[in-house]
Amino acid sequence: MWNYLFGSTTKQKKEMPKKAIVELREHITTLSKKSKYIQSQIDEQDAAARKYVTSNKVLAKNALKKKKKLEVDLMKIDNQIESLEVQLNAIESANLNLETMKAMKQGAKAIKQIHSDFDIDKVDETMDQIREQVEISEEISEAISRPLGTEFVDEDELDEELAALQQEEIESHLTNTQTVERVRQSPQQQQQQKSSQQDIDVHKINSMPSAPTKNLDSGKNDSEVEEEDEDERALRELQAEMGM
Repeated sequence: MWNYLFGSTTKQKKEMPKKAIVELREHITTLSKKSKYIQSQIDEQDAAARKYVTSNKVLAKNALKKKKKLEVDLMKIDNQIESLEVQLNAIESANLNLETMKAMKQGAKAIKQIHSDFDIDKVDETMDQIREQVEISEEISEAISRPLGTEFVDEDELDEELAALQQEEIESHLTNTQTVERVRQSPQQQQQQKSSQQDIDVHKINSMPSAPTKNLDSGKNDSEVEEEDEDERALRELQAEMGM
C-alpha cells in the first residue's frame, strides 16, 4: 500500500509541471481572446465619440467614459497575460532543466556502470601486454624480411668503396692510355705492328748515306766529327737491336 501511495505521489510530481504548463497556456489563450474582445469594444466607443462629437456631446461624452473603463480592463488583462507568460516561461525552463538533469544522471549512471568493469591496474597490465606483443611482432617481421645466407652489409660503406674504385680506374685510364690500348690488341696484331715498325726502321737505315771514311774527315772540325760519331753509334745500336 505504501509503495502504491509513494509511487502515485512520485507520478503526480512528474505530471505536475506538464499539467501546469497546459493550464497556463489555456488560460493565456482565454485572456488573449478577452483582450481582443475588449479592444474591439474600445474601437466601437471611440468611433461613437467621434460620430457624436459635433452633433450630440452627451452621447460623445458617454462613449468616451465607456472607452476609458474598457481601457482599464484591457490593461488589467494584458498585465495578467504578461504575468502568466512569465510564469509559463519559468516553468518550461525549470522543467527543461529538470529533464536535462535527469538525462545527465542517467548518463552518469551508465558511465559509472561501464567503468565498474574496469580496473586501472588491469588496464595498465593489458596495455603493457599489447606493447610487448607489438614489439615481438616487429622483431618477427624484421627477422623474416632479412635475406638468408648473407651478412648485413653497410650500404654507405659499399658506396664509399665503389667511389674509390671508380676514381682509381679513372686515374689509371688517364695515365696508361697507350698501355691499355696495346693490351686490347691481339697477339697477331701486335706482331704485325712490330714487323711493320722493323720494316720502316730498315728502310730508314738503307736510305741513310754511307758513313764517311777517316780520310774525308781530315778536313772537318771537331763538332762535325763528333756529330757523325753519334750518328754512327746510333746506327750500330739499331743494327744490333735488329740482329743485323
